Amino acid sequence: MNNSSIKPPTITLTSGPVTIYPRVQEALSRPVPYIYDPFFQDFYQKVCFKAGTALREDGPALILHCEPAVALEAAAASLIGPTDLVLNLVSGVYGKGFGYWAKRYCKELFELEVGYNQAISAKQVADALEANPEITIVTAVHHDTPSGTINPVKEIGRVVAQHGALFLVDAVSSFAGMDIHPKDCNADIFITGPGKCLGGSPGLSILSISDHAWAHMDHNETVPRSSILSILDWRYAWKKENMFPFTPSVSEVVALGAALDQYLDEGPEVVWQRHELTARACRAGIKAMGLNLWPECEEIASPTTTAVTIPKNLTTEQIHTSARQRYGVTLSAGRGETYDRLVRIGHMGPVAEPIYAVVAVTALGEAVRQHNICVDIGVGIEAVVAEISRSV
Repeated sequence: MNNSSIKPPTITLTSGPVTIYPRVQEALSRPVPYIYDPFFQDFYQKVCFKAGTALREDGPALILHCEPAVALEAAAASLIGPTDLVLNLVSGVYGKGFGYWAKRYCKELFELEVGYNQAISAKQVADALEANPEITIVTAVHHDTPSGTINPVKEIGRVVAQHGALFLVDAVSSFAGMDIHPKDCNADIFITGPGKCLGGSPGLSILSISDHAWAHMDHNETVPRSSILSILDWRYAWKKENMFPFTPSVSEVVALGAALDQYLDEGPEVVWQRHELTARACRAGIKAMGLNLWPECEEIASPTTTAVTIPKNLTTEQIHTSARQRYGVTLSAGRGETYDRLVRIGHMGPVAEPIYAVVAVTALGEAVRQHNICVDIGVGIEAVVAEISRSV
């Protein structure tokens, strides 16, 4: 197919970056201010505090001017030093990936790994820490997006705190889509971004960092400085009288302000509820029409991404191509070990609305049926509608 003939999707139901809210789109269209104009310096400080409010912190959040994968690597480089022993929790592709960065910087890496359709329990973490009491840092992915599964980081965080280790949490695709904040899980570094559940543009990262983590970074002899991977360089950049380490992503900051306004104005609890209802209705429809969820049990299924097992003899490309050509709907594939094993439906930001569960079930069901797999789309849609009606 000639690339020039490929049309944009009608509806994007992916696990991110996601469709952005209209007020974010409007913010991106504004003139770009000079970074040391008093207007922007004041605006930047306000956005940092607004992000802190969203995270339920007492002070400002830290903004890194890169997408969250870079921020996660920066956290590894800045927090983990040559004397640290790290326990990396692995329940999916992203958890495994963080271990590659952690291993680069630490004295020794331990990994607690489960099947990529499972979650890690607090007891498993407690047992691992008891067996290796010298561990100083524990790392976890809250929502391992390529699996659509949730780890119980609130319970795990209590175990880590009791042990006395630092806890680093990847909440990139969970924050603002469910009830999770840094203090909830005793996180010393908590990383998220605007391009997922906040429904913002994807070029920034938002971090909450504890005093314990700052002190640990201060004493890390290998901590990067004057680097894209330096967290310390941005520690006080929120203060409007300070210089920036390098040019911030001005338009992205303006867009982040709009995304945070959207979230706080609507009300976090309301936002979480529509994410949860959309996912629950979608799961009901998927099961009713005859397909299987990827997570081992529904209790660990994410409210921001529904992962569906691909039927035998089908491929990701076949499903995605059919859904896009027939309905203009774009879905997400698995990644790494989950590629060609599952397809993902995103419920994030503007598309975390129950009606999109109807769209997802219809598009996925028809894509599967086009390849001679028997599913009952009508029954699936009825199940979606019934689940939504029960919550009205």
